[in-house]
Amino acid sequence: MKKYYLFLSGFALIALFATAQTDATSQIRKAGLEQSKVMDIAFHLTDISGPRLTNSPGYFRAANWAKSELTKMGLVNATLEPWGDFGTGWEQTRCYVAMTAPYYTPMIAIPRAWTGSTPGKTIMSSDVILIKAKDSTELYQNYAGKIKDKIVMVYSSATLQPSFEADGNRFTDEQLDKMVKAEPQTSPGGRRNFTPEQLAALQQQRALARQMSDFYKNEKPALVLSMSANGNDGTLFVSGGGSSVKDAENNYAYVMLSSDDYLRVQRLVDAGEKVVMEADVKTKFFDKDIKGYNVIAEILGTDPKLKNEIVMLGGHLDSWQGATGATDNAAGCAVMMEAVRIIKESGLQPKRTIRIALWGGEEQGLLGSRGYVKEHFADPADMVLKSEHEKISAYYNLDNGTGKVRGIYLQGNKEAGPVFSKWLEPFADLGAKTVTINNTGGTDHQAFDAVGIPGFQFIQDEIEYDTRTHHTNMDTYDHLVPEDLKQAATVIASFVFNTAQMDQKIPRKELPKPRGNAARGF
Repeated sequence: MKKYYLFLSGFALIALFATAQTDATSQIRKAGLEQSKVMDIAFHLTDISGPRLTNSPGYFRAANWAKSELTKMGLVNATLEPWGDFGTGWEQTRCYVAMTAPYYTPMIAIPRAWTGSTPGKTIMSSDVILIKAKDSTELYQNYAGKIKDKIVMVYSSATLQPSFEADGNRFTDEQLDKMVKAEPQTSPGGRRNFTPEQLAALQQQRALARQMSDFYKNEKPALVLSMSANGNDGTLFVSGGGSSVKDAENNYAYVMLSSDDYLRVQRLVDAGEKVVMEADVKTKFFDKDIKGYNVIAEILGTDPKLKNEIVMLGGHLDSWQGATGATDNAAGCAVMMEAVRIIKESGLQPKRTIRIALWGGEEQGLLGSRGYVKEHFADPADMVLKSEHEKISAYYNLDNGTGKVRGIYLQGNKEAGPVFSKWLEPFADLGAKTVTINNTGGTDHQAFDAVGIPGFQFIQDEIEYDTRTHHTNMDTYDHLVPEDLKQAATVIASFVFNTAQMDQKIPRKELPKPRGNAARGF
């Protein structure tokens, strides 16, 4: 009889757990889909904060607001935590570029990050010099001493072609099914394999770019024009152009023009027409505090045995300067902030502590997350584990735009697959059901994966990410898809809460071997 009652008791416990999980999912869906605040969060991170280049005023506007907002949501220990030295902040304060001869037309132009200003306090005017040089020898022979205080551009062989494909797209059922059937990868993902010829050409291109940079620093042009080769129809793909190192020599203005504007000017100059442009470009550097910062906050765990363990979620808060970084990556940060809001709003009591991190310096090489991982968990160079390494169950990341969550990349962690498949079942009606063994790269989950912590990125519909918004002047609030972000926050809130409630931590892969100097830029 005693064993019989214990058997019934076991079934009762399983039923009780399943019921509790179902109730939690129901509460999360209601708070996430019917009472969402995700777009309000996104509005504050984009329109109100502005561009969020690391260490810029816009970054700190967003970071301080996020810290305050997370505290209002009921999270504790909210702080801006330094992750190491970064360098100077930077912002554009004015940018006007126009062609005035052979006729007047304004140009679409954005300064490249960490570059200088045009000389003087007012609009400067200059002929345009078109540089045609195959190598540094031709460059110095033909143009040394001729470009000081001039507006210069380098000849481009690019041509514009019409596009017959839509900018926006979602994953098809066939594509998702292919992900499900994928075999384990041997590389960490996010790395492109080049042929020897491609690699040689890339190295030559980079060498010439370094030579051009040194040439400009020595010759001191007033303004250098560059072309957004990947963009068309007024879209500029624009990122860095100077150095964030304190006291670096950034002594000339450097702007990105739309491909349409650049090629028009080039054709006129190349045809022998007298082309005159005027410009007023002003930028500002900030060097009082060169440390980089992440935003950190927590929902404390409630279980006596598990409350000292943690579940982490996050996305990168920094952006480039061309727009307000809506899809890259205010969307991810807004979703993660909304996910913790959902958990708090639902009144759920996680067993483990839930820690959110909004990273700085991602665009310069995952610097914020890597610095945090080295400080708290381990350095991949020597793999000496710190005490917190054993306490973390998993890290979940979002950084692929505004698209809804379609599933999750396992990052080669096969044992986590059945767990995640079960957790996705309640969200199949929302389009989230795919679990793939595939790796994906290029964002902050890699910092955790590199030291043996289960780090995951969610599969998202691409929408316009690569075609129109990623690192462009079009990356604004209006390119966000509200229903997709609501869905993403709801699914992720459930994943995070479920992880916090597990009896055991998420399964781990084999611990990586120390990487020595190869861990630089891991």
